[in-house]
Amino acid sequence: MACHVDAIFERLKRLAAEAGLPDVDESTSYGNLARKVGGRSFVAVKNAETIVISISLDDKDHLLEMAPDVYFQTDHYVGWLHLPVRAAVIGDEELRLRLIGAWLFRAPKKLAAGFKDQARS
Repeated sequence: MACHVDAIFERLKRLAAEAGLPDVDESTSYGNLARKVGGRSFVAVKNAETIVISISLDDKDHLLEMAPDVYFQTDHYVGWLHLPVRAAVIGDEELRLRLIGAWLFRAPKKLAAGFKDQARS
């Protein structure tokens, strides 16, 4: 099981690097491997099947409706700014977009603004 978790975490690291997300740290969140920005977790590997991303409630509702095969919710996550993702189902391109969104959601405002400015140029 651990090797699957490690492989998923390596995938998250690779996609975050490809997206050019600055100031990302490796850490843990509630005992799970996580990626943080500004000391705040924006994505974690819950287990060998599940990634949990940080997200606004509006975006969360939209994704749950748009792709219930990829995104799901348990009672634990109802009302929280986190969304479970089926790691084996989500493609790299979509996961990269979700990582960017989660990073922007959790990053300090000044850092997020700098990233957005850089992305536009």
